[in-house]
Amino acid sequence: MPIVNVASTSPTVVIGVGNLVHADDGLGIHAIQKLQSDPRVRKEVLLIDGGTFGIELLAYLQECRKLILLDAVDVGKQPGTLVRMTGDDLRGFPCGASVHQLGVADLLATLPLVSDIPREIVLLGAQPASTDWGTELSAPVAASLGRLVDAAVEQLDRWSQEPAAPASQPANADLAGEARRVEV
Repeated sequence: MPIVNVASTSPTVVIGVGNLVHADDGLGIHAIQKLQSDPRVRKEVLLIDGGTFGIELLAYLQECRKLILLDAVDVGKQPGTLVRMTGDDLRGFPCGASVHQLGVADLLATLPLVSDIPREIVLLGAQPASTDWGTELSAPVAASLGRLVDAAVEQLDRWSQEPAAPASQPANADLAGEARRVEV
């Protein structure tokens, strides 16, 4: 699993997940590859090509306070539609919404069991058109790739301008409050 911009304990992590031989399922990997060479990403941000790993990624998340997941997400929209999920949307994130069987939902469900650090989690993705065998993104998903990368950079910029969260904040504070699903 390639890792770029590694800090020993990075408070901010971005993980791209997916399978490059299943067409649009590779979206998260394509996005993380673009971010790895994007000069707008600060050096202290840990960028991870998570491939088809799931809970194996926990070791990289135990100390993080801010997490962006990049993935193809089937929410029944037009192919290429960008999706942003936070809060209760992630708590109830069904295993079937991520186009790989085990992965994002399992990772999110297991994270509170291994670390009680309060964290903010954002899932950014796009509605896939095809997850059949193939190494190319479909036209609508390929067209959304640049916007997805920009959305990740914008989220990182917002976080870099926020004051640090108080240490007394409850664990899983990112999952508290209203559910928000916003198309970017």
